[in-house]
Amino acid sequence: MTKPWDEFTEDAFLGGKLRLRQPKSGHRAGHDAMLLAAATPARSGDRVVDFGAGVGAAGLAVAKRVAGIKLVLVEIDDRLADLARGNAASNAVAADIIVLDVTSAAGAFAAAGLSPDSVDVVLMNPPFNDSARHRASPDQARASAHVATAATLEGWIHAGRRILKSGGILTMIWRADGIAEVLAALDRGFGSLTILPVHADVTSPAIRVLVRAVKGGKAPTRMLPGLILDDESARPNQKVQDILAGNAILPPAIF
Repeated sequence: MTKPWDEFTEDAFLGGKLRLRQPKSGHRAGHDAMLLAAATPARSGDRVVDFGAGVGAAGLAVAKRVAGIKLVLVEIDDRLADLARGNAASNAVAADIIVLDVTSAAGAFAAAGLSPDSVDVVLMNPPFNDSARHRASPDQARASAHVATAATLEGWIHAGRRILKSGGILTMIWRADGIAEVLAALDRGFGSLTILPVHADVTSPAIRVLVRAVKGGKAPTRMLPGLILDDESARPNQKVQDILAGNAILPPAIF
């Protein structure tokens, strides 16, 4: 059962350039959202849609970096959507907030203003923990934000493919040990993949992958050198510090 929120925090992102109100417990925005934003390419005038936006962290971070985008935040939880709406306003970012299940049919998307072939960029941080190996949180909102069913990834990518224009770009973050699932889902309609592995430190296997894909793209897949979050002293390396401060972007965001 989903419990009502009674405590919130206001947290600074991008070196204080973005401030977000979010629940003290449950699903909370963090480094994954900022890495996703830093890997998302966008230009002024682009229509940019953030799937599973939560309180708006990733989409709003892109908007803070790229002025003039037409931002849409899609979130299934109406309470999180309300917080996203407030966060957009308090950060002076124009955004449309849509309460919608990403796996809804095309008609529901069209009714919400997201018709096929109408979007330049989709970014997403889908629930990615394997339900067979991950014990779900008793908090329903937290569980739905983190635990994937067998059809989750394919459904989210299908929805992104449907609303993207030809040549439109999808960026996503996923667990590294699920890269085969990502490649299989993107094989239908996407190409020109750029993959950035993310490692906790120099000795650990990748824990995340950031993936950029182009609808209808034909270029070969590129595997980039890994991003190392912590240096040998277990402190964020300088590149990561610059990204989290909003002073740098990741290679997938470069046109």
